[in-house]
Amino acid sequence: MTTRTATARYQGFGKDGKGRLDSPSGVLEATPYSFNTRFGDEKGTNPEELIAAAHAGCFTMALSFALAKAGFSEGSLETTAAVKLEQQGDGFAITHSDLTLKAEVPGISQEQFDALAAGAKANCPVSKLLNAEISLTHTLA
Repeated sequence: MTTRTATARYQGFGKDGKGRLDSPSGVLEATPYSFNTRFGDEKGTNPEELIAAAHAGCFTMALSFALAKAGFSEGSLETTAAVKLEQQGDGFAITHSDLTLKAEVPGISQEQFDALAAGAKANCPVSKLLNAEISLTHTLA
């Protein structure tokens, strides 16, 4: 079992509040987040961007391992995740995570690639965590 942590701090409340995110690895170090980084143009991050990064990274790594297990050792994968935050009643919900993958895997058939990509989409830990619709669009060069 592996446990990872991150810490969020928020000073002030609502739209006027300002937050920061920190992680032990140092990747997040006083990284700003606030209403304006989430819904406006202020520099910083937001939960949806972090979830998109986590989902893109998790899916891509899961597919990489599936390809290696299937005997492929060369190529490249590039995934973009678009996480959609929508208002639902008085609150908000993450309703979609749309994965877009560009892949180069020499020697793989389209059918085998489709199966491995679908398996990675369904089984990466972040996909399993999300209570949202997950789509995958991919191109194999």
